[in-house]
Amino acid sequence: MPIGMIASPDDPQFDRLCGELASRAARLDTSGDWPAEQLRMLGEVGVYRWFQPREWGGVDWSEADLARRYVRLASACLTTTFVLTQRSAATRRIVECDNEAAKQRLLPDLASGDQFATVGISHLTTSRRHLAKPVLAARETRDGFVLDGYSPWVTGADHADTVVLGATLDDGRQILVALPTTQPGVTVPSHASLLGLTASHTGPLECRGVEISREWLLDGPVENVIAARSGARTGGLQTSALAIGLSAAAINFLKQESVRRSDLADPAENLQGEHQALEADLVALASGVAACSSDELRARANSLALRSAQAALAAAKGAGYVSGHPAGRWCREALFFLVWSCPQPVMNANLCELAGLSD
Repeated sequence: MPIGMIASPDDPQFDRLCGELASRAARLDTSGDWPAEQLRMLGEVGVYRWFQPREWGGVDWSEADLARRYVRLASACLTTTFVLTQRSAATRRIVECDNEAAKQRLLPDLASGDQFATVGISHLTTSRRHLAKPVLAARETRDGFVLDGYSPWVTGADHADTVVLGATLDDGRQILVALPTTQPGVTVPSHASLLGLTASHTGPLECRGVEISREWLLDGPVENVIAARSGARTGGLQTSALAIGLSAAAINFLKQESVRRSDLADPAENLQGEHQALEADLVALASGVAACSSDELRARANSLALRSAQAALAAAKGAGYVSGHPAGRWCREALFFLVWSCPQPVMNANLCELAGLSD
């Protein structure tokens, strides 16, 4: 497919992309290497244009279209698709800001895949927000801001050209900036070694007296900058789509095994039915139809990811417990959803289920 063409989920080219991602997923998990080749393939088929409006070279697809695509990609390779969500989150923040100069400087290269951007905002929402002193502080100056501290969870910071970064002023107001990683004072320590998705290179980004001018200001100063624009979300349906995609991979394995093992037929069919209902609710929510709340969807998606991955491991028996088998990887990856961008109501629902306290 020529560079820049737009992959459709019903297109054979999209099928081949997903097949390539799936074939590389095990090796990616084992090596922990940054998925440079996978991200290059996404750019070649125009995936990065999904998240930008037509005026910036995008295709302006609906939220429902994007949700379906995330599910399909995540079922092929969760790590690559997770990195994509962080890139698309950064892109959306830039698209939705009022800084036209920043848009002109950043969006064309993001659409083409020539630049990589990511986000560092979890400390403003579900991580570290209750500390007395913000982990990443901003001090306003005549020309802009000075940043001091760190963002604890930034995906691909060691490969990013730009990080859409949140910081907090002394009065509690917050800002979002498009931070060039070449700015003096920006350092990226070694990324964390995770139970799963280590190849996403998720870890801290540090700022020590980093001066950034207002030309890179995307939003703020304002209270709760993440919620300042209704169209911008953290995690949200994207993370649920990833969990649903992981479930699809595990359930497909069960379905394949059930062809020669009749004892797996009923569990596989039941999980598949649950998956179909869950994906339908995801698409409905993405379309603006309140099939359930986003927290309810996320709790159900987390639950299905955990149960379907463990069912796949049980079906694989001892072979699944050997390093390198996909069932073992799916089990480790399913745990990710208990800790990443997980609102307290979702965590409570998952804890109650694990403790046998759910209805």
